[in-house]
Amino acid sequence: MHKENRKKFIEQMDSGDVAILANAPAAMRNHDTEHIYNPDPNFYYLTGFEEPESICVIAPDHPKYQYILFVLPKDKQAEIWNGKRVGVKAACKEYSADKAYPINKFEEKIGKYLKDADRLYYTLGSNSHIDNEILSRFKQGVRSRIRSGKGINTLVDPSPILSEMRLIKNEIELDRIKQAANITVDGHIAAMVAAQPGMYEYELEGIVDATFRSNGANGTAFPTIVASGGNATTLHYTTNNCKIEDNTLVLIDAGADYQRYCGDVTRTFPINGTFTETQRKVYQLVLDAHYAIIDTLRPGVSIDEPHQKSIELLTEGMLSLGLLKGKTKKLIKKEKYKQFYMYRIGHMLGLDVHDVNCVRDAEGEYKTFEPGMVMTIEPGLYIAEGTKKVPPEYHGIGIRIEDDILITESGPEVLTDSVPKEIDAIEELMNQG
Repeated sequence: MHKENRKKFIEQMDSGDVAILANAPAAMRNHDTEHIYNPDPNFYYLTGFEEPESICVIAPDHPKYQYILFVLPKDKQAEIWNGKRVGVKAACKEYSADKAYPINKFEEKIGKYLKDADRLYYTLGSNSHIDNEILSRFKQGVRSRIRSGKGINTLVDPSPILSEMRLIKNEIELDRIKQAANITVDGHIAAMVAAQPGMYEYELEGIVDATFRSNGANGTAFPTIVASGGNATTLHYTTNNCKIEDNTLVLIDAGADYQRYCGDVTRTFPINGTFTETQRKVYQLVLDAHYAIIDTLRPGVSIDEPHQKSIELLTEGMLSLGLLKGKTKKLIKKEKYKQFYMYRIGHMLGLDVHDVNCVRDAEGEYKTFEPGMVMTIEPGLYIAEGTKKVPPEYHGIGIRIEDDILITESGPEVLTDSVPKEIDAIEELMNQG
């Protein structure tokens, strides 16, 4: 997969171009413990290499080596503490590099690959030490070009090219996303089956996260959200420390990370297994919108279409519930819906949970859906406690329903449909549990 990605990237480079991508150093959690490391997605996309402080150089015009890796060398003492490193030799053997060097040789060796370069692709900001070296080389190149006519005279961020490439998933990527989706489904179902009044939010979080790990996930794709009652009106609530009271709704937004690819699902359900009439009314409105929006996800349709559909349907729903008053078109024009629905309908999904989404063309117009895109759809309504001019029975209700959708030639394929979302199906599952 990564070799094919590099090939496609190189096809978009011109003669005289060189690309350098860098992985950041490990981040320290405290003075001697590191955070779990996640490689830069663009770096991983082109290399498959996951260790920190590594650098990839792509130099298509070099006479001998076109793909070069700089990596942490083998170090017996360091590996005792932090695990085995790939090392220089295995970087060539296992990751198909034409040449590999220890990372501390970067400043010494990089000059030979930049000698005849005109344009350098590099993203500033992931590694300050490498940033300084690249900027220094760029300044040298500009001065050299004035004197000799040779040298780097253009520095370009490769992110737009890679964003465009990552928008359409290949078969290996889709297999990983589908596996991430399947594991995500298992975690949500396990939490719904176990849910009981009086539990704490973190107990359900533990069930979700443990289910992910026990089914082969690397872990979570993002911090798991378990929001009960009014907590669900905070979109990215992650405190997860409240006792879940009877007759309240629980919103769980969670996704598994499988081989660096992400799932992302939200379900909202009653902790006691039975929706109240008020909860049922609001939930059904969001669910109906969810189905109608998914149906818009077809090749050739504007990527903006599902969001515009969500605004229309949810605004009409707010009117029917008495959350808003007035005419639909006027309320939409004045963006009154944003009090209760304040984000776009979804996001692309892939190596990042909010994956790069180069969804507009050079003129700023939205592109259209193509087979191989994967997107979340997540309509919701969020009615905070104490909201003025809103019937009090709706206060503290937060509902979101989210699925992962693959765009195919024949239309949308819901990858996470196995998590119940119909009211009767949710109640049946929970009462069986």
